[in-house]
Amino acid sequence: MLGLSSLWMTAGSMLFALVGALRLPRAAVLDSPSKRVRVSLPETLAAGTAFVPPGRSMAVFRDEDGVFAISTVCTHLGCIIKPTAEGFECPCHGSRFAADGSVTRGPAPQPLRWLKVSASGEQWIVDEAAVVPAGTKVNA
Repeated sequence: MLGLSSLWMTAGSMLFALVGALRLPRAAVLDSPSKRVRVSLPETLAAGTAFVPPGRSMAVFRDEDGVFAISTVCTHLGCIIKPTAEGFECPCHGSRFAADGSVTRGPAPQPLRWLKVSASGEQWIVDEAAVVPAGTKVNA
């Protein structure tokens, strides 16, 4: 049988736990950007030059074989890589990638992901959630 002081301690602990639970942050549902992005490539974009749409983690290219897109998320730890004259470089740990996404210097363990591209009139639709085999291009 519990004594009066033990009963008060138990009730106090339960009340404290209840108040704490009520103060927990509520789950916030944030709007996430669509994974399918419409991209208009600049007319002045030179063949083989990366076009990075503002606010997106992808680079879109146009060359003589077509249009393709590569993820700009480093395969090492997920940092956003930056375009360079030779391809891409990760500012976090120094991984380097060729323009086709292949690793030229680690620690990145895998090449960059190629993303699905489809044509829609004068625009291109890039699906950031759909990975395609490296080298997959859509005729321009």
